[in-house]
Amino acid sequence: MSTATENPVVQNGIPRIGDAAPNFTAVTTVGSLNFYDFKKDKYTILFSHPADFTPVCTTELIEFAREKEFFAARNTNLIGVSIDSIHSHVAWVQNVREKTGVYLDFPIVADLDTKVAQLYGLIHPGESQTATVRAVFVIDPKNVIRAIIYYPLNIGRNLDEIKRVIEALQTADKHSVALPANWRPGDKVIVPPPKTLVEVEERLANATYEKVDFYLSKKELS
Repeated sequence: MSTATENPVVQNGIPRIGDAAPNFTAVTTVGSLNFYDFKKDKYTILFSHPADFTPVCTTELIEFAREKEFFAARNTNLIGVSIDSIHSHVAWVQNVREKTGVYLDFPIVADLDTKVAQLYGLIHPGESQTATVRAVFVIDPKNVIRAIIYYPLNIGRNLDEIKRVIEALQTADKHSVALPANWRPGDKVIVPPPKTLVEVEERLANATYEKVDFYLSKKELS
């Protein structure tokens, strides 16, 4: 897969899977940064939250922070964004640290002008005119959007699923396989379906595969 082109035309205001992740420069809780420079050659999870000092958002960012070592071990950066001021972000980070002992030390974008929200289609008018929905964009080292997950304002994200997606994408990329429903590390993977009659015969003759039929076969990863 080739490296994505920076800031392509986005259809209907929302980037799609396979699109380049729009680049931006913004003020964050760790200083001003350029998104592409920040993510470099890493996977990155960009996630939005509706507002600082709100209960569901607080639980979510605490969980992201608690999983810092998991994401770092998988070459994955975290960056949050909401339509709040940098002063609000900094105060919220300090409040969370004081009350819970959890330090939100990943960058959180202060998007008062909604620049980032507009680039990523984070404002869904049917849900809210003034706050971002709970969006998750998983972006690979080549700046390509590989997965998108949306949640409504009143439901917190499932960090287990976000972690699973990261591991699944990296496994699929490394081994050129697909992954079945509910896949977890250690489970069998799906062998890409055959494209010729010869490949069908080879598939049927392979004794190491778990074969449901010629088009659905699983194997262990070595």
